[in-house]
Amino acid sequence: MFLSQVVIAIILGFKVTDHSDELSKGYAIFVVILVCTFVSAFAWSWGPLGWLIPSEIFPLETRSAGQSVTVCVNLLFTFVIAQAFLSMLCHFKFGIFIFFSSWVFIMSIFVFFLVPETKNIPIEEMTERVWKKHWFWKRFTEDEYTNEKIANADYQL
Repeated sequence: MFLSQVVIAIILGFKVTDHSDELSKGYAIFVVILVCTFVSAFAWSWGPLGWLIPSEIFPLETRSAGQSVTVCVNLLFTFVIAQAFLSMLCHFKFGIFIFFSSWVFIMSIFVFFLVPETKNIPIEEMTERVWKKHWFWKRFTEDEYTNEKIANADYQL
């Protein structure tokens, strides 16, 4: 995905200018192939993650509410990107592909470091076996013992 967008940006940056009438047939076919490569790579990798990860990260008690908020936010940002794409293309020109490829790079770094592997872990055990043991996310998960200890400390004051 990243490479296809960077190559599209390079081709459009060098071959399409404000005063050019057309892109040669060979380059046009290559750009279409790269767009198809991007779409298939997205469908294979990032596309399902917007639905898969939220279904695994929320505890069973709040999963339905969390998933509904996730769907709403996902559709909202899809709408915003779809509405903004053409005006961004007019202003950024070939730079829009660099803009989106940089987001793919940032998302890849985020996933590599902050999204733990959940393969073969039952959903019921996700919080205990994954999130409470992850080097970053464990500070955001609640521990019942810690909450009771804090409540008792407040009571004693």
